[in-house]
Amino acid sequence: MTEPISLTAALASFAELWSPRIVTRVNDHDIRVAKVRGEHVWHTHDHTDEFFLVLDGELTISLRDRTVVLRRGDVFTVPRGTEHKPSSPGGASILMVEPAGTMTVGDRHEDVPDHVDATTGHAL
Repeated sequence: MTEPISLTAALASFAELWSPRIVTRVNDHDIRVAKVRGEHVWHTHDHTDEFFLVLDGELTISLRDRTVVLRRGDVFTVPRGTEHKPSSPGGASILMVEPAGTMTVGDRHEDVPDHVDATTGHAL
């Protein structure tokens, strides 16, 4: 039997940016939370969509043909095969849903800077 998970407590348990934590798994998908600030990298997930929910702050997702701005409570799904670059000048807390084992920098990406954690997510 599982127990309820506080997203507030989960987010308070780490300080690293662009380094998601896996809070639970639903079927074969990870539910991840992350703290973000600044820019991620341009990347593409060839075989999976990527779902974003903004828990706090504001997240911008640049696509090659437009820019999407998400505020607290907003959701957006980046379709598989779509190059995108998340960013958040002021910082945000986000929740993502992706198949377990999905790399945060996708299948194809630009050079990964030190402030971005190229991972499949960390356990809480």
